[in-house]
Amino acid sequence: MNDTEMIECREPALQMQRLIAIMKRLRAPQGCPWDAEQTHRSLITNMIEEAYEVVDTIQRDDWEQMKEELGDVLLQVVFHAEIAREAGRFNFNDVAAEVSEKLVRRHPHVFAQSTADTTDAVLTQWDKIKRQEKGTEATPYLHGTGKGLPPMLRAWKLQKKAAKVGFDWPDAQGALDKVKEETAECEEILPAAEGDPRVTEELGDLLFSVVNLCRKKGIDPEAAMAGANKKFEQRFNEMERLLSRDGVSLEEAGLDAMEERWQQAKSSR
Repeated sequence: MNDTEMIECREPALQMQRLIAIMKRLRAPQGCPWDAEQTHRSLITNMIEEAYEVVDTIQRDDWEQMKEELGDVLLQVVFHAEIAREAGRFNFNDVAAEVSEKLVRRHPHVFAQSTADTTDAVLTQWDKIKRQEKGTEATPYLHGTGKGLPPMLRAWKLQKKAAKVGFDWPDAQGALDKVKEETAECEEILPAAEGDPRVTEELGDLLFSVVNLCRKKGIDPEAAMAGANKKFEQRFNEMERLLSRDGVSLEEAGLDAMEERWQQAKSSR
């Protein structure tokens, strides 16, 4: 089957090959000018945005939309693989083969003779094999952990990995006590002069400790933050609606009036 026939193919088992053929055609001469001019670097933002859009559908239990958004993430993988193929680096099959081999190597309890009966044992084994593969046994344990992630996610990743070797609070209360300790330190430093780097440092410590508390309670800090953002937006919109109903704009309202409507919005949800 040639590329043109593959693009028209509706056979379910061949849809991955079809997607690859479509991307190849889009990048080819007389294809799409936008697709043709993209590079690995120009697509960085797209990759990040598509991943977050999948997260949003999961948080909303929107499975139909999730199917579409997962397709957009897959498109990014195919896009990068096609760019790499054109440059003679690797192709999509190489990507699929690499991850397949990795999954087999790092699950010896499934595909070989190792034993790992719990999730913790599986994760410990995974990390050990990973460090052996990369020859990083002699490097610091946290080296490269979460590199490239947004700071909040990287904090969660660092804490999670440290916990695998026992550096962790025994329970959530210890993490909560640390949040209180960091809050008290922030209270002490807040009167400092504007621009004092100690304020940034202490607030960073507070955020880090809150992420740790989330982890101890089994809560994704990004999901918690997304929920807080959504709640704030809904209440602010309702506050604005209540002010508008009374013929007052946000700019005219003043803090006292906004606070009164905010409390009304809060109690109505």
